[in-house]
Amino acid sequence: MPYAHITGWGMHLPARILTNEDLAKMVDTSDQWIRERTGIRERRIASEHESSASLGAEASVQALRMAGISPTDLDLIICSSSSPEHIFPSTASIIQDKIGATRAGAFDLSAACSGFIYAINMGAQSIRSGSVKSVLVIGAETLSRFTNYKDRNTCILFGDGAGAFVLQASEKPGGVMGAVMHSDGSGADFLTIPAGGSKRPIDEVGLHTGQHFIHMDGKEVFRFATRVMAQSTLEAVTKSGWKLEDLKMVVPHQANIRIIEAAARGLKMPMEKFFVNLERYGNTSTASIPIATTEAVQVGKIRPGDKLVFVGFGAGLTWAALAAEWTGPLEPQTTRRIDPALYQPWARVRSFFRRVLRALEGIFFGRQA
Repeated sequence: MPYAHITGWGMHLPARILTNEDLAKMVDTSDQWIRERTGIRERRIASEHESSASLGAEASVQALRMAGISPTDLDLIICSSSSPEHIFPSTASIIQDKIGATRAGAFDLSAACSGFIYAINMGAQSIRSGSVKSVLVIGAETLSRFTNYKDRNTCILFGDGAGAFVLQASEKPGGVMGAVMHSDGSGADFLTIPAGGSKRPIDEVGLHTGQHFIHMDGKEVFRFATRVMAQSTLEAVTKSGWKLEDLKMVVPHQANIRIIEAAARGLKMPMEKFFVNLERYGNTSTASIPIATTEAVQVGKIRPGDKLVFVGFGAGLTWAALAAEWTGPLEPQTTRRIDPALYQPWARVRSFFRRVLRALEGIFFGRQA
């Protein structure tokens, strides 16, 4: 049975920064109030020309470059997002076209902020089954489009960004080891966007009352999160046959510093073993773990052979944890080192001609009919 190794990683963030001081000019809040309650100092906000798909595509190119494989080597793309490009088509399919991954299947996975962990596990299971050899897993968000900047309880939390991992099959032991995924739908109303789905399509009343924005019961979410973070981390470690002291680093969902601190206390682990960067990016939902992991690697906090746990929670309610032995790129002789950035211009040209061909087919077939 092949092992699923994390061989590539990447992140992409919008240039615009929204600070706590900026928010204090919009709602009744302050930098001190936000930092004391959340640990967040600033967050990134997408421009009008950016979207979950465009951010996700940029992060994907970085991850592919790091892994040393081309987009056409991919067998599968899984995109997890709480702010997808559309209800359908999938954001994964749009990213697939943007990067030129012509051989890959693509689908979206919805599990809110836990979604990236769910998606890694799904990709790893696909590799272990032997059905695929390479998977691109993406977490991409433009939550600012669903944030009510008149609601000080939620607008202080969320930011935009994207991160991606490449998973590859190898006979070498390591990579993704064990994972747990949980859900409790009885808490669905604690964190939700009420309008925009089939139950309540967006209408004039919904727009007027802000039902298309994020709604959150902060106290209930906090109570839930502080309970499940430590619990699921321990589950994943035990499932992998490890002990807590084996862990080099825990990469938690970056939602609130007090939640992360509570998890550290529950596990009796020092905060130094938890990588935290939420002060600069806020809660980027599915993107938070790959962004944090990429930065941790960049600063030397994660190295090949390190034992890690990714852990998160989110709307649903959902929570999950995954243990992995960090690998890095596979040996050069087993991987074709092609810069995926070279494929982007050709992908755009190919996409353009495909659209032209479809239009011509429609015209001619229409005339024949």
